[in-house]
Amino acid sequence: MTQVIAADPARALVHAEPVPFWLDDPARPAALPALAGDEHADLAVVGGGYCGLWTALLAKERDPGRDVVLVEAREIGWAASGRNRGFCSASLTHGFGNGLARWPAELAELERLGLRNLDEIEDTLRRHGIDCDWERTGELTVATRPHQVPELREEAEAMRRYGLSPEFLDTGRVRAEVDSPTYLAGLLDRDRTALVDPARLAWGLREACVRLGVRIYERTPATSLAARGPSIVVTTAYGRVVARRVALATNAFPSLVHRVRPYVVPVYDYAMVTEPLTDAQLAAVGWRNRHGMADSGSQFHYYRLTAGNRILWGGYDAVYHYGSRMSADLDQRPDTFRVLAGNFFRTFPQLEDVRFTHTWGGVIDTCTRFSAFFGTAAQGRAAYALGFTGLGVGATRFAAQVILDRLDGLDTPRTRLAMVRTKPVPFPPEPLRWLGIELTRRSMARADRNGGRRNLWLRAMDAAGLGFDS
Repeated sequence: MTQVIAADPARALVHAEPVPFWLDDPARPAALPALAGDEHADLAVVGGGYCGLWTALLAKERDPGRDVVLVEAREIGWAASGRNRGFCSASLTHGFGNGLARWPAELAELERLGLRNLDEIEDTLRRHGIDCDWERTGELTVATRPHQVPELREEAEAMRRYGLSPEFLDTGRVRAEVDSPTYLAGLLDRDRTALVDPARLAWGLREACVRLGVRIYERTPATSLAARGPSIVVTTAYGRVVARRVALATNAFPSLVHRVRPYVVPVYDYAMVTEPLTDAQLAAVGWRNRHGMADSGSQFHYYRLTAGNRILWGGYDAVYHYGSRMSADLDQRPDTFRVLAGNFFRTFPQLEDVRFTHTWGGVIDTCTRFSAFFGTAAQGRAAYALGFTGLGVGATRFAAQVILDRLDGLDTPRTRLAMVRTKPVPFPPEPLRWLGIELTRRSMARADRNGGRRNLWLRAMDAAGLGFDS
């Protein structure tokens, strides 16, 4: 980035509340009762994030007579579904570039299905009256280093070959959209991303499920999964759900199908939110079209305006803790927040007086191919989707459709996709897992500093189709 004198990050952070901005909302609903005793259902859904909620909702919409029970270990939306940046993308492959590298032969179909999925999400919100500050803004990706400019130009050309309509913006045009001295070029995709309030989306899906007759039990952790004759039994802390079919939507948390666990690692991602911008501050930045934004670095930032004209700013650090450790005390990382704040003020020096009101972090379910993978267990009576790698707000609905297709025994265009039929390479056991991830992180940072030049380790990972991302 261009070096600009910046405000003091510590001063801007010192009064921030250590809680997710989206969840710090008076509209947050009270938890539903926990399960005590036995329940019976046609379909049991384990996990009350987006993937589980979409699975339950779509199951009832496909067959209103289907009896559906959903269990959630804590509260709906408390984890990734209530802490994310709120970018709802049409991409099912964690971005066009990742899809092109992995599934070029079916990328046109993946993009078609992804855009239809985004349109159907919008339609669902309208039909069910879900108020989650939905804005179909599109996304602007910016180059902040010289080597990223030709990379954006090449990506724009590749996208056009697949029937998409991105706009490459030179320095003047990108700074006319959003003004930062660090911007050298941009790639504007106007229709394939929407912004949402992620917590209100989760809560709205919860209420829609309940209205359709889904029985939801919160504060009900599932502890095991076992076949019992024609049924599958999900054991919980104080009860059981006996079901004909089970959908597993546990995200970064350990799967009840133990053989799947090596395919996913929990990676901590961090974000912050500013106080509301004044009209003068907003005018100083521009941003009239409210696009969601990201930069082009291997260690990248994502950012957006909220409905109240705060700036959410996050990303850059993707932190894996040895042994796949997860703990509430890892949700706050002052070193990362100082780095993020410093980069914020270098990007927007005209906002040097702005202060941050909330800081938080949480886990993302990362896999080695960066996009969701799918599978079944218990002779096809249980199905799962995992590995969204931080772009799951939209992709989880598509995943829910795949899960239901599999459980219903349907042959569909979704289930025939190579992306759906294949799995990523699993992560190695410790200590190789931690060493490999740490080496990859450091190599990515070095590539950003060295004009995008990838060292031998990254080139080897590229050749093997492996990686690490958030």
